[in-house]
This record gives sequence, C-alpha cells and structure tokens, in this order.
Amino acid sequence: MENPDRLTSAEKRATIGLASIFGLRMLGMFLILPVFALYAPTLPGGDDHFLVGMALGAYGLTQGLLQLPFGMLSDRIGRKKVIVSGLVVFAIGSFIAAVATDIYWVIAGRVIQGAGAISAAVTAMLADLTREEHRTKAMAVIGMSIGLTFAVSLVLGPVLDRAIGVPGIFALTGVLALLAIWVIKSYVPDPAQSHFHADAEANPARLSDVLRDTQLLRLNYGIFALHAAQMAMFVVVPVMLLEGAGLESDHHWWVYLPVLLLSFVLMLPAIIVGEKRDKLKPVFVGAVALMLGAQLSLTGVQDSLWGLAGALLAYFVAFNVLEASLPSLISKLAPASAKGTAMGVYNTAQALGLFAGGAAGGWLAQYHGFAAVFAFCGVLMLVWLLLALGMRTPPAVRTRMFRVEGLDEASAALLRKELAALAGVKEAAVLADEGMAVLKVAKSGWDEATAMQLIKGEA
Repeated sequence: MENPDRLTSAEKRATIGLASIFGLRMLGMFLILPVFALYAPTLPGGDDHFLVGMALGAYGLTQGLLQLPFGMLSDRIGRKKVIVSGLVVFAIGSFIAAVATDIYWVIAGRVIQGAGAISAAVTAMLADLTREEHRTKAMAVIGMSIGLTFAVSLVLGPVLDRAIGVPGIFALTGVLALLAIWVIKSYVPDPAQSHFHADAEANPARLSDVLRDTQLLRLNYGIFALHAAQMAMFVVVPVMLLEGAGLESDHHWWVYLPVLLLSFVLMLPAIIVGEKRDKLKPVFVGAVALMLGAQLSLTGVQDSLWGLAGALLAYFVAFNVLEASLPSLISKLAPASAKGTAMGVYNTAQALGLFAGGAAGGWLAQYHGFAAVFAFCGVLMLVWLLLALGMRTPPAVRTRMFRVEGLDEASAALLRKELAALAGVKEAAVLADEGMAVLKVAKSGWDEATAMQLIKGEA
C-alpha cells in the first residue's frame, strides 16, 4: 500500500517526467548563452551586438506572450496535445537556427523556439497528476531541475561548442525537444481528468486583482530585472573573457564551473537563514544589493580574468539566492485562491525580461560600449533595491492544500470561515468547483487535527 504522506509511484513518475521535459527544453535554451556572442561574428550581420542580443533574447517575447494562452488552451483540448505541439514548434525553431546562414535567420529560429511556450501547460498537467497536499513538493522538483539545467549549460556550452559548434548545439536542441516528446507520450501518465487548478494556472478573472497588488508588482519587476540583466550580460561577458581576459572560448568553463559550484555553496546558508529563521526580507534585500555591487564591479574588470571571476561569483551568489527566493515570496504574498494567476504573471514578466535584456544589452553594447551594458543592469538593480526595501515583510507561513469533496458554494463558504478561525491559520480559501481547500498556516503550532476533522466533515 502507498504511504499517503509520500508521493505515489504515479506522482513520482509524473514529477520526474515533467521535470525532465522542462530540463530538456531549457537545456536547449541555455546552452548557447556562453558561446553565441563568440559565434555570431562568423555570420553575416553577426558583428552587430544589437542583433546578437536580439538573437539571444527573441524567444522571450513569444514565450511571454503565448505561455498563458497555451496553458488555458490545454484546459480545453488536453495537456499532452498542447505540450507535444509546443515541442514540435520548438524543434522546428531549433533546426531553423541550426541551418541559419545569417543572424536574421537565427533570430527567426529563436522567435519560433519561444512560440513553443509549454511551461503553463506542463505546470497544469503536473497539477492534474499530483494530489493537492503534495503538489508544492512536485513543483519544487521542477524548479530545481531548471536551476540545475542553467548551471550545467554554462559549463557544457563551451565544451559542446568545441565539439559540434553552435549550429550543432542548435541541432542538438531540436533533438532534445523530440526526445521530450517521447517522454511525454510514453513515460508521463495520462491524467484521469484535466481541470483548472487555481494554485497552478492563471485565472483571467483574477488578473486584475494580481496586477493591482503592489507587493506582487515589486516581485514581478524583480524577476523582469533579474532576467533582463542575465540576458544583457551574456551579450558581452563571453567576449570579455576572450578578448579582455585572454581566455580561449573552449576554456571558459574553467571560470564558469568553479564560480557556479562556489556560488551554490555560498547561497545555501542565506536560503536557510531566510526560510528557517524567517529572515527572508533581509536576505532578499541583501541579495539585490549584492547583485547591484556585482554589476558595478563588472564595469571596471573587463581586462582582468580574476576580476571577472570575482564579479561573476558575486553575481551568481546573488542570482541563485534571488531565483530561489522569488517563488517563495510569491507563494507567501499572493492570495491563497490566486497563486496560479500570480505565478502566471510572474512567469510572463520573466520571459519578457529575457527579451528586453537581450535587446537593450545588444543595443548598448553596439552603440555605447560594454560598460554601458553593466550600467544599465546596475540601474535595473538600483530600482529593484529601492522597491525591495519598501516591500512588506513576508508572513512566516507555509501553504497547505487539501482535497474536499461534494461541497456547494454555501458549504464551502462555511468551511472557509471555520478553517480561518483555527489557531495558526493565517488565510483560508475553499474552492468548491475544484474540491480544494488552500490554507496559509504558521510553520508550527497550527491546529492541523481540527482542520482535518473539519475537512473530512467529522467536526
């Protein structure tokens, strides 16, 4: 018999399969980051930094515009149909970029890659295949897979560039997308039924509430700025390592690997202090300040290998802390009944940041020099720091979700009132149409026993 307190074998299979789909797709996106700026000048038009930035960030525009509509479409026609179609589109874009004869065709390929925007559909499918009480755990696995993929890509990209070149990396990206289709069709279970999940999907009716929430807007700006700076940096950092620091491109992993490993070691204490000791706001603000310092330091170390390595270490420590903290903050600050909508807006802001950063970073590098790119990133971080300082201290809560059966709207309203009155419950939502109760509760000392009795109808 399956242990009800653990993921079932089907839930594990779904989580691993869908995380691998995210990972395979994102690996294709990230592999070119450390090498494309060095390859681009071999293409007609590729000596224009603005076009290089457009090629790097173009996928973010179509991804940002399409991921929420595709997620909603998957509610109607089925998750797997949308995911497979998106992966086919992504593979087509990858193969177009692989055979591109100039920078404009690479940009076209990247735009098409982004149009295979399956993130929201994959998240919705994971919600279909996991029980409410274990969904947060499953979502965390996907988040970790994306972070790991990014780190692996920075190290593996230069190695693959030497072996198969950037066109080969694009072709490999297409092959990985086709492999992901095999995973979704043959490994990931079919949901017994698909329906809307407020904790995992965007609800158009709640968009206005989320977009008016100033606390969430601060976080949306933050993820936009974080990824805009990321894409802007990779327009110029590979060139700085090669031309300024004198490090051959196939040796760039000598910098990326130790910097990434050390940054993961250094970020862990900050995350532990933030989450376990309820110091998330000071840790968060400190990470934004560190990111600002990293951007400013990069303006003056363009010709120093050790200087670049030190600035990149500070950058990746801050990046890792912020990338891990932002989803946690969204979960704590978003209304319990609109978490999926808040995350949808957040993910859209992230994708649009990638596009804006690539375009702005490329334009600045072309017309104002590399230092201007880091000045731009510094301004983004300074604005974020000011916004973060005024952020409300996030409540020390965790989210618990439970299945509730056979409730009409009146019964759901009564249960919500009873749950909200329990010791340690900070916020309660009961969604009758989804058969789900969502509670934000104190990390310890909340009255779980009575909550379970109410949910089971035994109280």
